[in-house]
Amino acid sequence: MASAVSADPLRIGRVVGDVVDFVCPSNVKMNVIYNSKKHVYNGHELFPSSVSIKPKVAVLGGDMRSFFTLIMTDPDVPGPSDPYLKEHLHWMVTDIPGTTNASFGREVVSYEIPRPNIGIHRFVFLLFKQTRRQTVMSIPMMRDGFSTRRFADENDLGSPVAAVFFNCQRETAARRR
Repeated sequence: MASAVSADPLRIGRVVGDVVDFVCPSNVKMNVIYNSKKHVYNGHELFPSSVSIKPKVAVLGGDMRSFFTLIMTDPDVPGPSDPYLKEHLHWMVTDIPGTTNASFGREVVSYEIPRPNIGIHRFVFLLFKQTRRQTVMSIPMMRDGFSTRRFADENDLGSPVAAVFFNCQRETAARRR
């Protein structure tokens, strides 16, 4: 059992620890896909140019009575060696029906393109199961200084039921494709 926990990419990538305390084991899964072909897998690197358009996020394993909140955050602001600004909120969608994708939810914070300036940043997608529709009432006013833990606590969301992250760094002209 210890080897399964230590091999958890969310722990290795410090998503569990830096952003949330725990991801609940669940039959609910989340697929994040950019440009109809770039799937997000834990720890893989994606270039800023390939994540410039809002991704499609599918919720799998939910039901007609469940609703979810999606958060996309960067916990490495301004840079991973000294992330004193902590999280920057990139996207938030609430009231996503459990049998569909994020485009059917209520976008309360519009998608912001990842633009890391210093070092390699983690961009984290977290899916929370709501207790009911329209659970989320305290919408963040600012993107900087966001805290996923505080937001989840204030809105009675508990721990996320699914999470995935990718790494991204500033793209030089030579690296653009």
